[in-house]
Amino acid sequence: MKATEARLFDFLKKSPQFVIPIYQRNYSWTLAQCQQLWDDIIRAGQREDIPAHFIGSVVYIEQGLYQVSSQSALLVIDGQQRLTTATLIIEALCRHLGDSEPLEGFSARKLRHYYLLNDLEAGERAFKLLLTQTDKESLLALLRQKSWPENYSLRLKENFDFFDEQLGKYPENLLFVCKGLAKLLIVDVALSRGQDNPQLIFESMNSTGKALSQADLIRNFILMGLEPEHQTRLYEDYWRPMEVAFGQEGYNAQFDSFMRHYLTVKTGNIPRIDDVYEAFKAYALEPKNHNSGVDQLVADIQIYAGYYCAMALNRESDKQLALGFKDLRELKVDVAYPFLLELYHDYQHNHFSVTDFVSAIRLIESYVFRRAVCAIPTNSLNKTFATIKKSLNKKSYLESIQAYLQALPSYRRFPDDEEFKREIQKRDLYNFRNRSYWLRRLENEGRKERVAVDEYTIEHILPQQTPLPTAWQEALGSNWKQIQETYLHTLGNLTLTGYNSEYSNRIFADKCNMKGGFKESPLRLNKGLGSLNHWNEQGIIGRAQMLAQTAVDVWQAPKLPSGILVGYAEKKTRNTAWSLNDHPHLSSNAPMRAVFDAFRQQVLEIDAGVTEEFTKLYVVYKAETNFVDVVPQKSRLRLSIYMPFYELSDPKGLAKDVTHLGRWGNGNVEVGLSSLDQLPYVMGLIRQAFERQMGEEN
Repeated sequence: MKATEARLFDFLKKSPQFVIPIYQRNYSWTLAQCQQLWDDIIRAGQREDIPAHFIGSVVYIEQGLYQVSSQSALLVIDGQQRLTTATLIIEALCRHLGDSEPLEGFSARKLRHYYLLNDLEAGERAFKLLLTQTDKESLLALLRQKSWPENYSLRLKENFDFFDEQLGKYPENLLFVCKGLAKLLIVDVALSRGQDNPQLIFESMNSTGKALSQADLIRNFILMGLEPEHQTRLYEDYWRPMEVAFGQEGYNAQFDSFMRHYLTVKTGNIPRIDDVYEAFKAYALEPKNHNSGVDQLVADIQIYAGYYCAMALNRESDKQLALGFKDLRELKVDVAYPFLLELYHDYQHNHFSVTDFVSAIRLIESYVFRRAVCAIPTNSLNKTFATIKKSLNKKSYLESIQAYLQALPSYRRFPDDEEFKREIQKRDLYNFRNRSYWLRRLENEGRKERVAVDEYTIEHILPQQTPLPTAWQEALGSNWKQIQETYLHTLGNLTLTGYNSEYSNRIFADKCNMKGGFKESPLRLNKGLGSLNHWNEQGIIGRAQMLAQTAVDVWQAPKLPSGILVGYAEKKTRNTAWSLNDHPHLSSNAPMRAVFDAFRQQVLEIDAGVTEEFTKLYVVYKAETNFVDVVPQKSRLRLSIYMPFYELSDPKGLAKDVTHLGRWGNGNVEVGLSSLDQLPYVMGLIRQAFERQMGEEN
């Protein structure tokens, strides 16, 4: 490696051509970054006391050996964003300079000749900078001063228009721009072919400019080490179609999330969003994946990307599936995508019908919406959906999903009809996220001709005005204020209308009888309102009860017979090979049996969702996953607690860090329990592990 300081313009002038390899990300600088660079250039150009302005490094490697007749193009490993943005500024400057030359060397002709074009070359060799795919076509059209192509690069056009606009608005800045550009400095980093590792250098230099996404790093990891022909084939056959399927904005915004969901499906573990790249490297380097070849791995990613685009980006062709996916998107059920990817894969392989797939989607929708209405915390929803596939019976696909959801306990429960009806009547649904979602679902239940709810606005039948108009106070009675505070934003008092401004704070009779009033409303949500003479507490409660019953039909809960549920429960426990009897230190007359019995009772009482499992050497207690293991010993119970040692609050100092020590039991914290008087304190430590697991981010 050879690194030297260089003026950007000297560097551009001496270099024959910069080629952005296909494994690099697309041009992605935003207006904010362009604005920052523009301000830096103007400042450097205006101030004589600023001799230079450093903008970062450009790392490259020769594409091939130097030839007798010409130099080889340079493959850019890092610095694409800076080179591309500089090219946009120079092209915009050329168009505003005309025949002028405000600074020596800064005429339009000279700028294009030295820094944008290779005048004596033909074809693509005539350009100093070659980008990839859509970016390439767009930049070449720009430098040829042609119209933008049909599928132009959004970022290139937006940023070029910004620089063009700045130069047009402030022509007095032309000289300052020239001076500022002349002061730009870079670090010129030339790699030696066969000696330097481009991938390692690429990763280490992701520190300036716009940080690489996890997907960018993954693509580079896959393609960078391959031979050029192999790179091109993989990119054109698999990766480029994914970029096109996502679209320019969708790829930048959602591909990282997709890769997280993909890895969750494949590994059963949920990586943090900023650890997706490291998780992918570990997955790709596993022998079973590494040995099957990179082509198969990338092909598999493309298949699942197609599923994701169908669900998350409205690319589904089946109308019923598309509608179900739309409802899930409105609910923002991102945590369910790993499970949905699994379902879509099995649906594509004919493991179940489209009808069952739609039913499964509606179950997921109902589960998430009912829990939101019942204000059940969302903690660990991601783990619920990430692990559900373990309970699938692909011979009875839909039934096994119903059984799994119906049997979920406590904090993971599927709220039953009574709980849901009770809570939806009293919940503040006006300030509920995505209120247009639940209104649309209630209005369109059973309709073949669907109502476009977006054309209507939400209406408070009892107005929001404080204090209420006198006529409303008289209609409600002496406790009007309490009624308004209690029911204003609840189900019974909310509806849809196209006449919101006309309704205003009119009395109820006017809202019913006016032109376009409730009596004339074609909306099902307004059914029956026009036949009422008064709107009071009883009316709100009665309408809420009626709509709550409709809601139970819209967001249905699974209702398998108990006999079927018992069968699924038996399947879960049928393979348990060990029991309490297999632990001699826990026999009925063992010294630690009484301590274990008391400990066991208190751990299981932490939450109804806590389960117990016996293995050959220890006892496991888990919620979503293990939070404490118990290794029975003659004179104590050795507890392994699942949480980082440094996060544990342990004022008495009983705990021990065993992160890197071999032990039966898998937690990072070890605590001994030898007597009943220690139990209250030890339970405080264990609850920390349980609460940490339940409080982890989705």
